[in-house]
This record gives sequence, C-alpha cells and structure tokens, in this order.
Amino acid sequence: MLLIRCKELIIIQANFMKKKYLPLLLTKEIWIKRSQISEKWFESLKNSFCAEFLKLENNFNTEKGYKSVFFKKKKWNKEGSREFGGGISSILKGNLFEKVGVNISTVSGKFPDDFKSKIKGANKDPRFYATGISIVAHMKSPFIPAAHFNSRFIITKNAWFGGGCDLTPTYDINNVRKNFHKNLKEFCDTYNSNYYDVYSEMCKNYFYLKHRNEERGVGGIFFDYLQSNWEQDFSFVRGSGLFFLNYLKDIIKKRSTKSWTKHQRKKLLLKRSKYVEFNLLYDKGTTFGLKTGGNVDAILMSMPPKVLWN
Repeated sequence: MLLIRCKELIIIQANFMKKKYLPLLLTKEIWIKRSQISEKWFESLKNSFCAEFLKLENNFNTEKGYKSVFFKKKKWNKEGSREFGGGISSILKGNLFEKVGVNISTVSGKFPDDFKSKIKGANKDPRFYATGISIVAHMKSPFIPAAHFNSRFIITKNAWFGGGCDLTPTYDINNVRKNFHKNLKEFCDTYNSNYYDVYSEMCKNYFYLKHRNEERGVGGIFFDYLQSNWEQDFSFVRGSGLFFLNYLKDIIKKRSTKSWTKHQRKKLLLKRSKYVEFNLLYDKGTTFGLKTGGNVDAILMSMPPKVLWN
C-alpha cells in the first residue's frame, strides 16, 4: 500500500510539474493535496447551488403554469489550453431567477507586470494558482434581493483563502439588512467571535461606490488573505458556502409569491445600475479575471440581463 501511495504521489507531482507556470509551493505534497481538496469542494458546492436553484425555479414554474427551464453550461480553457486550467460557467434564465450564474474555475499562470505588485507574494515571483467559485443571482421580483457569493483559494509564494457574500435589495432594505446581519453574526461566531465585526466592516468598505458615496447594497461579509490555520480556514470557507445557500433559499421562498407593479419593477432595474457600476469600476474579481486571461463571458456573468439608468 505504501508503494502504491508513493507512486500515486509521484504521478500527481509529475503532472503538476508539467505546468511550468505553477508556483513553487505546488511542488510540495501538502499543497498539492490542499489544492485538490479545495477544487473538489468548490465543484461540490457548485452542484449544490445549481440543484437547489433549479428546484426553486421549476417549483415556481409549475405553480405558475410555466415551462421548466435548465442551466446552460459552458466549459472553457484558459488561453485555449488545458495546461493553464479552465472552468465551467453555468447560467440559468427563468421566471423566478431572471439570471443566475454559478461559475467554478481552476487556473494557473503568471501575473502581468502591471498587476503582480497588487497580489501578495507575486511581486518577485509572479507565478500563481487559483481555484474558486463565484455566484451572482438577479431575481425577477423587486422584493427578492440580488445575491452574490464567492470563495477562492490562491497560491503564489503564499497561500490563502478569500471570499464573502452580500445582498442588494431594492425594497424592505432595513429589514433585509437587520435579518441578514443577525444570521451572519450567528454563523461567524461559531468559528471566531471577531470574524463578524472584522469581515462585515471589510464588506462595507469594499462594496462601496466612491463616485456615488454609497454602499452597493446592505453588505455582508468579505475576507481575504485568510491563512492562519489551513484546516480551520477551510472549515470556515466551507461553512460560509453552506450558510449562504440555506439563507438564500429561505429568503427566496418567503418572498417569491409577492406580486409587484411596473413601477416597482422599474425601481429594481434602476437599482441594478449601481451593481453594474461597481462590478466594472471597482470589483477586484473582475480585474483579476481579465488580467489573468480568464474567460470573458464567465468573468462578466455577474452583469444583469436588464438594467436602467436615469
């Protein structure tokens, strides 16, 4: 058994070493294993989100007498080569979810010179590895908040987790904010009593439209460079995904039956304009994807299908 295990590790390491742009940490068994564990988790979480979203959508369609709809999936390779990794973009357009995107990717390469100084551990050695999941849901109902979630594991000369979740409601803003943050604090406190205060403040500062002097939505949590203890950090990352899936399911179910007017729908479309402005002007994930040669359609899947500006 030991001999077989050694052979497996040699094969794994050999396959990784074929990818000349992988950082040095990924020549070590422990980081190879951790990267694979992270990839498998993000794929599993993607499947869970897609399954639950599809169930919500088609239960709604059955009740309303609409046809069932399904996710459209697109696989892509970075720079057209498997050597640099790739991902899967899953998009659902329906009658409950106007548009929801669930993306996973695992890519490697070198940060360009004008970007490497902005990433920890990349200034002297620009090689990187990144795996993660990103989810953005734009709902047809003005009474269901737009939702965003992401998690990522990045390796340069350092290795860390990042991610977060937030909501952008159009109506009932104060109640959504109060309930969401109450549940977020309860979740965070099961891991660390300091997490909620620190990460909710980071989220408030991050999702901020400087040119309008306002927040994008009601906030949530946002964390980056989480690297104190890999096992504990990974547990928190897994927990954040499951928390947000369950919370979002609940808020959609509670608000999906409420009818709305054309005026209320117009207000939703105007609210979305702030979402677009943030993602194109300030979002680091958008910049990261474009600067590292990611799939443009997958990077911009967060854009709503319809939007209005005054």
